[in-house]
Amino acid sequence: MIQKEISHNGIRIIHEKMPYVRSLAIGLFVKAGSINETEKEWGLSHFIEHMLFKGTKTRTAKMIAEQFDGMGGDINAYTSKEMTCYYTTVLDHHAEEALTILADMFFNSRFDEIDMQREKSVILDEIASVEDTPDDDVDERLWSVMYPKHPIGRSIGGVKETIEQFNKGMIERYISKHYTADNIVISIAGNYDDKLIGFIESLFSSYAAGGNLKETNEDSYPVFHSGNTTKYKEIEQAHICIGYPGLALSDDRLHDLILLDSIVGGTMSSRMFQKIREEKGLAYSVFSYYSSYLATGSFVIYGGTGPEHLEEMVSTMDQLIGEIVSDGVTEKELHNAKEQLKGSFLLGLESSESRMHRNGKNELILSEHKSIEEVVELIDNVQLDNVNKIACETFARERAISIIAPKKR
Repeated sequence: MIQKEISHNGIRIIHEKMPYVRSLAIGLFVKAGSINETEKEWGLSHFIEHMLFKGTKTRTAKMIAEQFDGMGGDINAYTSKEMTCYYTTVLDHHAEEALTILADMFFNSRFDEIDMQREKSVILDEIASVEDTPDDDVDERLWSVMYPKHPIGRSIGGVKETIEQFNKGMIERYISKHYTADNIVISIAGNYDDKLIGFIESLFSSYAAGGNLKETNEDSYPVFHSGNTTKYKEIEQAHICIGYPGLALSDDRLHDLILLDSIVGGTMSSRMFQKIREEKGLAYSVFSYYSSYLATGSFVIYGGTGPEHLEEMVSTMDQLIGEIVSDGVTEKELHNAKEQLKGSFLLGLESSESRMHRNGKNELILSEHKSIEEVVELIDNVQLDNVNKIACETFARERAISIIAPKKR
């Protein structure tokens, strides 16, 4: 059962006991992501995530890595458009030690100038690796077309021009504005003693509450734009992403869209995969996905193929979309999609880390927790007419297109 405690300073602690495992997953979630950044801060959320691993007043970066290795665990982090998460999974008897180090990184990171210069170079290499991976690059470019006037359309990593300007003062101002107690959730899942909750409160009770996110860009509503972008480079394949307006996380029709995604291109039995890869052999990789955030979302179709097959692949995609809009999906497709979604959801909750992430995200972004039974019921209750309706609404709108293709073609 998921339980929630609120410290006197406003930090929320979400915990779920799994007494049958020997692990404990710990996540520190902060409601600060790329959507909160100004143009000059583009990439700062991600940069701060990196810098928290560069050493504290009492621990070097190497010591942090060695201590987690010595516990037989690991520590990692990620930045998304709406949040940043620092997390670790360790054996249950190392819980207090792991939390102590995580708190030290959170409170006492040095943000040393030399370390910052080194990490800027690392992040620029990370950005370059995305640009060298066309299936990632074509997707990031799509988002810049879909939401060109809102930070949700920006890449999370930032750009060279802003990254090179980051300094300790900018980091401290950003943390002061966004890393506030009311924007922090600590999520744990696994095998733990109830006394651990008190230990977490003792570590974080001195953290100042407050903060005001009204100063950020998340108050402006992200408006979807149609359009296209094409990039030519020395590669062998052509890559395309087609984006449509999607749904926000709070939309009651979200499960209709999730099941539509499964039918269109989310699984190996989906229409896109079966027609484009299995029947026509036009592409090795073809799929669809949906992304949902607090204010908006998108539905995206991707395919990578030889440039000589690009036109036929896109024509086939359009044909399949047209058939779904005109004829609808079948009862069998919907049944299989429901079973696949339930299986993916339930099997994904078998580890302590997956439960920790689910609970932390739900609390931070939605401030609610549906039980496993409630989620399964929501999936089972989706009606065929509603899936067909959301398909018509989604694909009838204008779309955005991103292409990366070989220079010679």
